[in-house]
Amino acid sequence: MIKILFICYGNICRSPMAEFIMKDMLKKQGLEDSFYIQSAATSTEEIWGGRGNPIYPPARAEMTKRGIPFDSSKRAVQVTKEDYDAYDMLVCMEAMNVRDLMRIIGFDKERKVKKLLDFTNHGGDIADPWYSGDFTATYKDIVEGCEAIIKQYKEGILCQ
Repeated sequence: MIKILFICYGNICRSPMAEFIMKDMLKKQGLEDSFYIQSAATSTEEIWGGRGNPIYPPARAEMTKRGIPFDSSKRAVQVTKEDYDAYDMLVCMEAMNVRDLMRIIGFDKERKVKKLLDFTNHGGDIADPWYSGDFTATYKDIVEGCEAIIKQYKEGILCQ
C-alpha cells in the first residue's frame, strides 16, 4: 500500500481537494485498497485551540460541482515530523510548501517530498485559490497531478 500525504499551506483548499479527488479517482479505478490518502497543512493558521477549520466553502463547492465526494467533517491538521516516517510520499502543492515542510521534517533523506505537478511532464506549482479565486484552475491542475500519479503507479514507476 502506498501512503500519500497531500500538503498545502492551510489544509482547507488545495490539499483536501487533492485528497478527495485522488480518493475518488482511485475508487473509480478499483485501486482504493492500494493507497492510503490524507492531507495536512504546513501552517497552523487554520487551526485554532487545537481544532482545525473545515474545508473552505468554495473548495467544497468546486468538488460538489464535479461530483467529487468528500468528508464534510474533514478539518485542517498540521503535518508533523513523524509523518515523514508514516508516509511513502509527501506531496506538496507548491515550492513554498516544500520549503515550509522541510523546516518541520528536516532533511528528506529518502526523497519522499515532491510537488504534485512534478508527476506531470511540465512540473510547476498549483496556484492557491485562496488568493487567485480560481478554484476551477486549481481543480484541473490537481486532477492532472493525481492522474499522473496513478499512471506512474500502473506503469510500475511508483513503489508498489
